[in-house]
Amino acid sequence: MSALHPLLVAAQDGVDAIPVRFVGPDGALDGAARRWADIHGFDGKPGQLLAVPDADGGVGQVIVGAGKRFDPMSARSLSARLPGGLYRLEVDADDAGQAALAFLLGTYLFDRYKPRPDKPAVRLVAPEGLDAVETAQIVAACALAREMVDTPAADMGPLQIETIAREIAESAGAAITVTTGDALLEENYPAVHAVGRAAAPHRAPRLIEIGWKLDRTDLPLVALVGKGVVFDTGGLDLKPAAGMRNMKKDMGGSAHALALGRLVMQADLPVRLVVIVAAVENAVSADAFRPGDILNSRKGLTIEIGNTDAEGRLILADALTRAGEHQPDLTLDFATLTGAARVALGPELPPLYTDDEALAAGLLAAAGEVRDPLWRMPLWAGYRAALDTEIADVKNDSSAWAQAGSVTAALFLQKFAPTTGAWAHMDIFAWNPRARPGFPEGGEAQALRACFQYLKTRFC
Repeated sequence: MSALHPLLVAAQDGVDAIPVRFVGPDGALDGAARRWADIHGFDGKPGQLLAVPDADGGVGQVIVGAGKRFDPMSARSLSARLPGGLYRLEVDADDAGQAALAFLLGTYLFDRYKPRPDKPAVRLVAPEGLDAVETAQIVAACALAREMVDTPAADMGPLQIETIAREIAESAGAAITVTTGDALLEENYPAVHAVGRAAAPHRAPRLIEIGWKLDRTDLPLVALVGKGVVFDTGGLDLKPAAGMRNMKKDMGGSAHALALGRLVMQADLPVRLVVIVAAVENAVSADAFRPGDILNSRKGLTIEIGNTDAEGRLILADALTRAGEHQPDLTLDFATLTGAARVALGPELPPLYTDDEALAAGLLAAAGEVRDPLWRMPLWAGYRAALDTEIADVKNDSSAWAQAGSVTAALFLQKFAPTTGAWAHMDIFAWNPRARPGFPEGGEAQALRACFQYLKTRFC
């Protein structure tokens, strides 16, 4: 089992593992442990961690503050705080799987450019009944999304996203097509071309499409769509320096779509799958698209450009239209789309948009089940007029009176979303803005586990 994840050890090999106990304010501790806890001011508050020595001076057990109610995802902080060794989580069977998953998620470290000093490994005994294969795949999917987001734009351009997509498709025996540069015009992806055409030739825009089991017409079809803006200068409506600093993460939607697609194929879910990613750089050059331009779209709707920094919805317009041509039963799109979503809900709670009540209920239930939070936001019809313009079918920047920028962006996407099945849009942040144990500053996977859980529940 340990071969499935290097930090996971089979139960039979964990006889000497150090127990980790989660203790609340009223938690029972034996005499010696109780005295040790009192000496060190341990009272069961969340975030507290205390190593309790054994008779020989080694670590006999570790007690962790659980607060009034234990959250298995709190185990995510352990690997960064525990000394090297082999540990066993003492939690209820119902929470054991999630706690183990959380522990492994917390081991992620982006060290491509700054190797870290070696330290003794913190390993975990696999709880009884853990699906170790699926757990390792979920951890790897989240790590893939985070690593793609963490990688600077110079090393994570459209070509690199294409390369990762090809590797994913090849490993699953899936088909892949890539439409690049001026071929986007020939194949009718005008909005993707317009946003990405200002980039250097070796960073040309592209539309990437993976197809899996498409010949199995007896199976439902799921489409995953991701925004892949590898760097967003804002275009001619240039972002200020502070706003541009972390724009390497603006391809987070593509990272999530690819990671989730890989999970679906690894799990061999009984679905047909299409993964569509528009990968572009919103650069500044003499050929950049301009405020006031009217763009065509694959759907045939014309789009007036009010702001070149609202580019993600433009490439998604073509990508969602392409998804609709497959007549999917379900479409999920992921995008680091608006700062307004952060104003509304902050960095840790991604908004979910859908007009399908059953899909909303299912996704929220799955999010709660795996503790990967989502919050439903309204596709408020009263704000659709904010996208109206006199000289085109729609504009990409909503009128100021509507104010709700995340809502109006979702309403824009709704105009291009597939109509044959349910559609949901997640305006993710894909980033931890503050470092804490188990959550290093940088790329984060959001809604990925929730969506995978939903797909399993719905289709298995």
